[in-house]
Amino acid sequence: MNKPTVDIITMGCSKNLVDSERLMGLFEANGFHCTHDSDNPKGQIVVVNTCGFIADAKEESINTILEFAQAKTEGRIQKLYVMGCLSERYLADLEQEIPEVDGWYGKFNYGELIKELVPKEKAPIPADTPTSPIFRHITTPRHYAYVKISEGCDRHCAYCAIPLITGRHQSRPMEEIIDEVRWMVSQGVREFQLIAQELTYYGVDLYGKQRIAELVEGIASVEGVDWIRLHYAYPTHFPWDLLRVMRERPNVCKYIDIALQHISDPVLERMQRHVTKQETMALIERMRREVPGIHLRTTLMVGFPGETDDDFQQLLDFTRWARFERMGAFAYSEEEGTYSAEHYEDDVPEDVKQHRLDKLMRLQQHISAEIEAAKIGQTMKVIIDRREGDYYVGRTEFCSPEVDPEVLIPATKKLSIGEFYDVRITDAEEFDLYGEITA
Repeated sequence: MNKPTVDIITMGCSKNLVDSERLMGLFEANGFHCTHDSDNPKGQIVVVNTCGFIADAKEESINTILEFAQAKTEGRIQKLYVMGCLSERYLADLEQEIPEVDGWYGKFNYGELIKELVPKEKAPIPADTPTSPIFRHITTPRHYAYVKISEGCDRHCAYCAIPLITGRHQSRPMEEIIDEVRWMVSQGVREFQLIAQELTYYGVDLYGKQRIAELVEGIASVEGVDWIRLHYAYPTHFPWDLLRVMRERPNVCKYIDIALQHISDPVLERMQRHVTKQETMALIERMRREVPGIHLRTTLMVGFPGETDDDFQQLLDFTRWARFERMGAFAYSEEEGTYSAEHYEDDVPEDVKQHRLDKLMRLQQHISAEIEAAKIGQTMKVIIDRREGDYYVGRTEFCSPEVDPEVLIPATKKLSIGEFYDVRITDAEEFDLYGEITA
């Protein structure tokens, strides 16, 4: 008898991807066959894992739901379920507007879907332990995976809807995380991206203090862990011991993703970031001093309510000074329910926002081109992700999957996906490097 097929469609960030992988593991443990992000889903069941962070992401999620609702109406699929951030936040409205959906689940109760779909005469494998590593189907290339160490955020920045969706910060127990890493190593994973809405706050709720440095050190001690990379730190009350771990442990990448948003003190105050321009610059200086060669990834925002020409000029000057190795930027969009939506007027015109965004990104392209060009002639350790046409595509320790520059290596000899090679950099573009195997 053929197993019923479930296709999981994941929208949004890598944290959502981890939830999808856990749900797939639960489905498979209960006798289902799962596919992920299929180009042409033909399963009896489709589950859309939605994003609800910003307007564009919400629109994309709603359009995807409507697409599969039409597929259900036409008989191309049998059942449609929705989970994730969008349904966590807008459940009542969505239930009324899209009645074709068979069931709505939020950010935390998606395991309950198993109970609805497992035949009544069978006892489902428990769905209340979705963090167990045996309930996880890794969808990324075999050699790397994401590890979600906590959920939620206590920071309450004025513009951000995440606390409205995910609630307060909840750390996973350290032993549970390290056990999951051990299990993934046994499955062939060598590179681990640690992710959270606020990674540096890890442990405060469970242990009464920040314990991210201890967690990273514990993961680094697991045999078979070749690379650990850190995503989504926060500048206020930064745990300095984390820099020591990064400096001393060779398998902890000299890389950190820390969203700074802005540098002007008036804007930072209105954003409720609880950090100043001086403190931000001191943080960057200390990071570069204590971890030589560190690559910093950040995200900046333009057009926040009240941002003046002088505020924006400070942001440009700061970007020139900081020379971020990796930087993304976006224009402010008002999110209902947030402090800024309720207390500030969205007073920066859209064309001004776009002009500022374009100017900031042009500056960053120039900085990135200079930084990458300086690597020509260096020999760097590279992990191979895939082959595309005449090139193998890999990454250095300074590059996270899907968001950072890649290294293109001519496929003149056979390389193994998921293996490390010494690569001499021969050329550079704004966001990519070219190289050749040295041995």
